[in-house]
Amino acid sequence: MSGPRPVVLSGPSGAGKSTLMKRLIKDHEGVFGFSVSHTTRNPRPGEEDGKDYHYTTKEAMQEGIERGDFIENAEFSGNMYGTSKAAIEDVQAQNLICILDVDIQGVNRIKETDLNPIYISIQPPSMEILEKRLRDRQTETEESLQKRLEAARIDMELSKEPGVFDVIIINDDLERAYEELKEILDEEIKKVQEAKS
Repeated sequence: MSGPRPVVLSGPSGAGKSTLMKRLIKDHEGVFGFSVSHTTRNPRPGEEDGKDYHYTTKEAMQEGIERGDFIENAEFSGNMYGTSKAAIEDVQAQNLICILDVDIQGVNRIKETDLNPIYISIQPPSMEILEKRLRDRQTETEESLQKRLEAARIDMELSKEPGVFDVIIINDDLERAYEELKEILDEEIKKVQEAKS
């Protein structure tokens, strides 16, 4: 795969990945592309097929996984999620930095491929703050909230292992976390901008 190095952003739900990602894309128009993941879950209000996710069936997704179409896939709360090779290639073909938003299982799977991305973990300052953020969203049942918190605990533990991530950003202050993220990606951003000029 040629083109700019992709970026793997990982971290528990509620750590602030989406907020940081959206801002990065908004502030650097024509630099980043988002690989659109596949999922078998139902769309949430306001989500669009092909933009937020490629919504699909379990059968179709299972077939794609068996064919080797996905560089990573995981199951969460009974739904399947995955990143297809085609979704990444679509982004790279436009000379954009492909952003991959994956969980820790996904990170370990991508490490087995030839993708060579920059691995960045976005972590919350503490479990308590994470729980508050998730509760404030009011999108979860108590049961799904507990599942997310359990997944977050595991994520936070595993992300501390040496060599898993190139960098870990603790999102206790959004501005600082954003500056840190920009700094890490500065070199790749410049490459894309220079290629366009």
